[in-house]
Amino acid sequence: MTTLSEIVKKAMLAGLGAQEKAKEFVDDLVKAGELSKSDAASLVKEWTSKAAESTKDLDNRIRETISSVTEKINIPTRGDIESIEKKLKSINTRLKKLEGGKSGEEEGEREA
Repeated sequence: MTTLSEIVKKAMLAGLGAQEKAKEFVDDLVKAGELSKSDAASLVKEWTSKAAESTKDLDNRIRETISSVTEKINIPTRGDIESIEKKLKSINTRLKKLEGGKSGEEEGEREA
């Protein structure tokens, strides 16, 4: 099964290939005298900028989609898990105080 990251990687590689083909096309126009070198450089820079912007937009949309899907299927986020860990540590600390300061290791040794 193809993972989402593999799909994104293939799309980005395809985009890089398209950029290379576009650069070759512009170079051919310069060689044919249909485009000046300065115009070609500006055009390539503009296309590269637009491609980077499109890649960033795609990345944001993928992140939003993943976030939306995980929320809909009720998967806890990293923040949720960290919050639970923090609460659990607090509960463990309070429990140790109530037990008279015994550590978990002492309890484990007693049971063994």
